[in-house]
Formats: sequence, C-alpha cells, structure tokens
Amino acid sequence: MSTVLSLNGITKSYGPIQALKDVSFEVPEGSVFGILGPNGSGKTTLLSIILDVLKANKGNFLWFGRPGSPDQRKKIGSLLETPNFYHYLSAINNLRVTQSISGRGTAADIDAVLKKVRLFERRKSRFSTFSLGMKQRLAIASSLLGDPQVLVLDEPTNGLDPVGIAEIRQLILELRKSGHTIILASHLLDEVEKVCTHVAILKTGTLLTTGDVEEVLMDEDVVELSAPDLASLANVLRQINDDVVMDGTSNTIHLRFPRGEARLDEINSFCFKNGIALNHLILKKKRLEARFFELTNN
Repeated sequence: MSTVLSLNGITKSYGPIQALKDVSFEVPEGSVFGILGPNGSGKTTLLSIILDVLKANKGNFLWFGRPGSPDQRKKIGSLLETPNFYHYLSAINNLRVTQSISGRGTAADIDAVLKKVRLFERRKSRFSTFSLGMKQRLAIASSLLGDPQVLVLDEPTNGLDPVGIAEIRQLILELRKSGHTIILASHLLDEVEKVCTHVAILKTGTLLTTGDVEEVLMDEDVVELSAPDLASLANVLRQINDDVVMDGTSNTIHLRFPRGEARLDEINSFCFKNGIALNHLILKKKRLEARFFELTNN
C-alpha cells in the first residue's frame, strides 16, 4: 500500500503557544484516516498546514512522495469550513458558482458529484430547502469537483443531528469504496470508530499514538468470559492471572494480558480441568472512546 501523505516533525507555534510539537505520521492510500483530539489539540492547525493555509515553523510534509505543488494540490479536495452557498440558488447553481470561482473540474463534473453525494434528484431545489445533512453533503460535493484522489475534511459531522451524522458516515464509506483516500479531523469518537481504518491521536499538539485502528485499540488483550458461578470462575482465573475484573452488570469477567499473549483455548481448557464450564469466552475489542480517554487523560 502506497503512502498518500507523510508528515515529518511538523511543529507550529503561535508566539509562546506551541500548537504542534514534532508530529510525524503517514496516511496510507485508500484509508479513512482520523485525526482525533480534544479541543485545542492542534487538529485544525495540522489540516491547515497540509493544505498550505498555514506554514509550519519546522518540519515538512510530502503529498504522494513529493513536496506540494499546484499539480499535487489538484489531487486534493478539502472542506475546512462550510462554503458560503447562496440560500436562494439551487444545488446545481451553487456548484456552478463554486466551480467557476475555484476552477476545479468542469461544468460536466457537477452532475457526477451530485450523484456521488446522493443529491442529484434534488439538484434543482433551493439550498434553503435542504436539511443540515443535505447541506453538508453539498459542501462535500464542492470538495469533490475535479475528482480529487484525497479528501481532507475538518469535523464533517459537526452540528448535525443523528440522521445527518448517519448520512455523512455512509457517504464517507461510499467515497472510500469508490477509490478516495479521506483524512478527517473529528472529536466524535463513536463515528470515527465506525468509518476510520487508521487514526492519529493528538493532545495539546503532541502525537500520542498513530496506526491502524485495530492496532491502536488492541494495546492489550482483554478476554471476556462467563460461567454460571461467577465467583468460582474468578477464583480459578486468579491462578492464571491476578488482573481479574468482575462486571456485575453484564455478569462477565475481564482478564487482561499483554498484547498477543491471550490463549483462549488454553483458558477454556484450564477452566474445564478445574470444574468450570464456560458459557462465554471472547477476545474483546476495546472501544476507541475508552482507548482515547486512557491516552488523553494521562
């Protein structure tokens, strides 16, 4: 898998405030790459730097293995803030204005991007009649003009209701399937977990971790298991591992191991030999939200 974007030691300061501190990571082609962090973590600053809106004080970045250039920029669509669409114009006419001003793509591209964001049937409707989710889909359509390989989106579901959030989530998945690489900043961890293949987590400008979502979540093995007599199961499990946590709500026990060291077949066999018949045994994936708070609260 080739690399779409490489960041190398990106540092940015605003006077005495250091917004980004030596941030380095790579975005694989075909991924949905989430940049996560609390407010003030440097997400928007980072997106602004890779889009040449801001200049870094130190470090560099490469698009498609080369320094940025006008030709490279044509391969990147972006949405840092919602475009100023005209409320009295239709969707198609708003995109005609955007296309004329930006010079991205041609008039023929407009029908194609409206189809991609599932607004073609409403292309002649006024912008003022659109729901919040439809307005955001039209904004993403504007970033798709010129058929860029990469989309950079800053908080694409911010301010949307659950229906609008679900619409954008589905759209992101469809865009990835059609061959786009998507880089998005967000604080909605549940949504990121549903769409992202890779993540980078920032806190006050410092990169805490980055990588494939599964790798970031599975920092340790958490085995979830249960049996009719939970207390007896806990006593047996303590012979294997002292880190036994009982959950009375779900009537399960969590057993923690260093990453890659849990052996479910051996645990099952050990319990059976000690008179415990398990009725539940899985390797549990940690929620992104839990992992995020572990990292950012330290």
